[in-house]
Amino acid sequence: MYLLRILFRNAWRHRLRTLLTILGITIALLSFGLLRTVVGAWYAGVNASSAGRLITRNAVSLIFSMPISYAERIRRVEGVKGVSYANWFGGIYITEKNFFPNFAIEPRGYLELYPEFVVSPEQKRAFLGDRKGCLAGRKLAERFGWKIGDSITLKGTIYPGNWEFVLRGIYEGVDKATDESQFFFHWDYLNETLKKTVPRRADQTGVFIVALQHPQQAAETSLAVDALFKNSLAETLTETEKAFQLSFVSMTEAIVVAIRIVSYVVIVIILAVVANTMAMTARERIGEYAIFKAMGFRSGHIAAMVFGESLFITLSGCVIGIALTFPVATAFGNSMEAFFPVFQVDSATMYLDVVFSVLIGMIAAIFPTWRAIRIKIADGLRRIG
Repeated sequence: MYLLRILFRNAWRHRLRTLLTILGITIALLSFGLLRTVVGAWYAGVNASSAGRLITRNAVSLIFSMPISYAERIRRVEGVKGVSYANWFGGIYITEKNFFPNFAIEPRGYLELYPEFVVSPEQKRAFLGDRKGCLAGRKLAERFGWKIGDSITLKGTIYPGNWEFVLRGIYEGVDKATDESQFFFHWDYLNETLKKTVPRRADQTGVFIVALQHPQQAAETSLAVDALFKNSLAETLTETEKAFQLSFVSMTEAIVVAIRIVSYVVIVIILAVVANTMAMTARERIGEYAIFKAMGFRSGHIAAMVFGESLFITLSGCVIGIALTFPVATAFGNSMEAFFPVFQVDSATMYLDVVFSVLIGMIAAIFPTWRAIRIKIADGLRRIG
């Protein structure tokens, strides 16, 4: 208890230095937590992928479509439980700044394959029964203030023209990892319009979503699906939903790696700051450590005081940093919702904050402890004053 009292008083002897060091640790760990959360948000789609779904696309590129007739042939493949399809629409709401994912889907089958999108039975019936009906995520509806029954117009980019929809349903995610910023409408509405305007683009889809009876047979089922269309005009590439999502993340892999490197560089920098603080502290207290030795304090007692003070400073910054991470991450996620629809702090990030704080405190105290223990009583007493 006496050592703890000395430790606490020593830590606050130079209040400004201690406060600035704690502030530096707080900012560093807050930055580390936010950068880690950004990386996690980048992989949100990958982590939310289902092991029981496959994605079939054109083998050449995702921008090339496939005949809608492929759906029935895929449905007959052994191991397939259900099939749906979707097109990336790429519509603009009012201005290009209002970006959000929007898809033309085969509604009934699509919603069955994605149980993580929760819609009330009444809204689901209204959506299925209205050819111009659309379905929006809760966050997307809140972002633009949409209400059930509102008319929404998207300006087509891939499919030119002004496309009018009526909001018939607002879905919620089954958990926090579900993207609630997407917009869905009937593929039939898109297809019927294309038949009148651009017939050669009709009866085509961008991807097929394939539900598996047994997720462990994903590889065999993928090969069987692709074998159906080998040497056809539109050969296919079938992969797990996770692999499909990873193909998008891989396009920006360099950015993700850079963010990860920066997050760990921040930790190294704060280690240098704390080590410098503890070195200054040890240098100023050489005489005091000599007096402690003369009074009968052992090397273990002195080491405990130096390590304890270092850990007190780093863990104080850690606690404040963790406490600030959640509100700051929430504010950042709300401001960047269009780019990071799922932005939540992972518990692993908090554990890493604590682990790095302890490591920084321990490493920063090694040299000052070694110096304090090696000092001879006579040499230390000469330095008093």
